[in-house]
Amino acid sequence: MKKISIFIIAIIAVIVMFTVVNMSTYPDLPVNSISPKEAIEKLKKANQIDLVKISQDDNDAWYITENQNGVTEVDENIKKFMSSNGWAFTEKEGSGLFFKKDSGESSVVTTEMWTKKYFLVKVPSHF
Repeated sequence: MKKISIFIIAIIAVIVMFTVVNMSTYPDLPVNSISPKEAIEKLKKANQIDLVKISQDDNDAWYITENQNGVTEVDENIKKFMSSNGWAFTEKEGSGLFFKKDSGESSVVTTEMWTKKYFLVKVPSHF
């Protein structure tokens, strides 16, 4: 009877540990310059900022934002962000938001649901 009790306790402990480890990890980011936990911390430290830059290379800048009220709110935050930098929203197709400038330049910003709680936003560097 003692052996069975110890075995059951060991199984429960393994299940609890597995659950805790899975809950404390995030999927990989599409960039290598920052870890997922660092990206979340950066967003939390920013407080009221809707989009927080987590990485930039020659081609793209990556931002993270919290998913509080769905993709519509994320899209609105991107539109505000881009318009404050001189870009006018033209249309949305799938996960891409299309923008134009008065100069005729165009840009596509894409969104990606990273977890249930967070979205990643890819903005071309020429922006």
